[in-house]
Amino acid sequence: MVHNAGMKQIVEVTIPVFPECWSSCGNCGRGEVTVDDVPMAEGSYVERDETILVLETGKVALDIPSPCRGEVVAILVKPGDRVEEREVVMLLET
Repeated sequence: MVHNAGMKQIVEVTIPVFPECWSSCGNCGRGEVTVDDVPMAEGSYVERDETILVLETGKVALDIPSPCRGEVVAILVKPGDRVEEREVVMLLET
């Protein structure tokens, strides 16, 4: 979701929908999905497609890319937190 803040916009970064095969075969993901690493800090500037979050699925690490270029204005999760599909985890100002 995008919110206008004057001339700038706030973009909500969300956890993507997990592939359907995760629940059927379990080869990539199993059980909880947790935050493994947040390589950004509030105030950091990121480029589109730069890794801003790393998730751990129990079997693989999954890099979450930035959907746009901007400044990290809020990080809503920390390493070890459990996350769900479509959960807002970061706010970027573009």
